[in-house]
Amino acid sequence: MASTGWRTYHRATRSATYGFLSALPLFVLYETMIVLVNLDATRPVRVEAGVWIKELLMMTGASGGLVLALLVAGGGGAAYLLDRHRTIPLRGRYFMGLVGESAAYAIGGAAAVSSAVGALFAAVPPPDGALWTQLALSIGAGLYEELVFRVLLVGGLALLLRRLLESSVRAYVLAALLGAALFSLAHYVGPVGDPFALPSFTFRLLFGLVLNALFLWRGFGVAAWTHALYDVMVVTGLLG
Repeated sequence: MASTGWRTYHRATRSATYGFLSALPLFVLYETMIVLVNLDATRPVRVEAGVWIKELLMMTGASGGLVLALLVAGGGGAAYLLDRHRTIPLRGRYFMGLVGESAAYAIGGAAAVSSAVGALFAAVPPPDGALWTQLALSIGAGLYEELVFRVLLVGGLALLLRRLLESSVRAYVLAALLGAALFSLAHYVGPVGDPFALPSFTFRLLFGLVLNALFLWRGFGVAAWTHALYDVMVVTGLLG
């Protein structure tokens, strides 16, 4: 891709419009798969970050399909408001490039984090549960955890810190560090939280930093797809 072509692709795919549109397939896949997974389950499973968002929306009186409709409408509305003064070229090859780019980051960046943690602490055990269940949770984590921890948390921290600090670079670095720590700690909170373990905490901290950097540099779409594809590669054994 030529330099001009890359700049156009880069600007377009880090926009809120591409973030919203590229997240729709993850949304449909997760919400469909999680319903099927829980049909015969004695203990339903969900991505915790998704539960938080849906419970917040339920406070408006919405439930079931209306909550899902509100999620889509809210995401589309936010993308429109953020990009309403921009011309965003919608091109199929850009969406394909976004997914391919995310796969490269999943294999390169996130796999390097796994190797580093494995070297420090020995291998982190693979996730438990049926493959179909783990695939559904992997896709849901890519969508909802990125929405909560990258868009709302890191994005919010970056905006706040840019007002408080003279240097935008310091604001982004501090937001990334704080966001990664909170992202990792959140996995050990609540009744369904994991027992605390230093290897898993370190992995999530470093992986959170990778995703925070991707979000700040490349936007929500790339971060969400990188997270989802990495998790899918792990549970299917593509990344050992």
